[in-house]
Amino acid sequence: MAQISLSIPELEAMAHKIRRHILMMIGKANSGHPGGSLSAVEIVTALYFKVLRHDPQNPKWPERDRFILSKGHAAPVLYAALAECGYVPLDQLLTLRQMDSCFQGHTDCHLTAGVEMSAGSLGQGLSFAVGTALAGRLDSFSYKTYTLLGDGECDEGQVWEAAMAAAHFKTENLIAIVDKNEIQLDGWTKDIMNNEPFADKWRGFGWRVFEVDGHNIAKVVEVLENAKKTTGPSVIIAHTVKGKGVSFMENNPDFHGKAPTPAELEKALQEVG
Repeated sequence: MAQISLSIPELEAMAHKIRRHILMMIGKANSGHPGGSLSAVEIVTALYFKVLRHDPQNPKWPERDRFILSKGHAAPVLYAALAECGYVPLDQLLTLRQMDSCFQGHTDCHLTAGVEMSAGSLGQGLSFAVGTALAGRLDSFSYKTYTLLGDGECDEGQVWEAAMAAAHFKTENLIAIVDKNEIQLDGWTKDIMNNEPFADKWRGFGWRVFEVDGHNIAKVVEVLENAKKTTGPSVIIAHTVKGKGVSFMENNPDFHGKAPTPAELEKALQEVG
């Protein structure tokens, strides 16, 4: 079994490094989605450096766990993790969103090693994950399928169709994670489309529900490990802060899809250390 397994202090250091990569990538490109990338750092770090069975030297290993980034605009956090794991060259990260780069604005499984699904339109990743999980069961593979959604994305009807299907087909090898940072493109989720009671909705669709502070990496690892032991589909609601780590981006809808200016980038990098 191939698996990277860092200690909690090492995971915290890696999360710090990934946060810097995100800021530098988006700053260099002068384009991208910093808010939702920064809110998912601890989640993606815990997955790739502690929980997932995967092999950067063999990206298509049939027994690998699958990670599907449904909120595909948060591609920088995934690219940074993949580069730090060794799937793709670290020195290419700053080509984000450039012509001929393997790091496009939304993930492309044909361009980037380690990417499982091409993303763009929201709401599709959970359906893809359900299919992936069922395929594993049909092929008698033991892999787990993980998918990361945004809470704003959960406005999409297809998310709930997939949630219903997952419970109906008893996809016990499926774990969804919702990056619940409370903000989407147009503003606060409670104002755009109030999704509360959010956890109860998932329970009503037949899912086992976990909740966690999405920035406490030790707790994120713990809840991921617990979710792996459950029967039926599980969802982890990770309570996060959009733009986490940068004061002027935190809880600021303006930075859903806006790159920092050079002066803002310098300040952001100083803040994250």
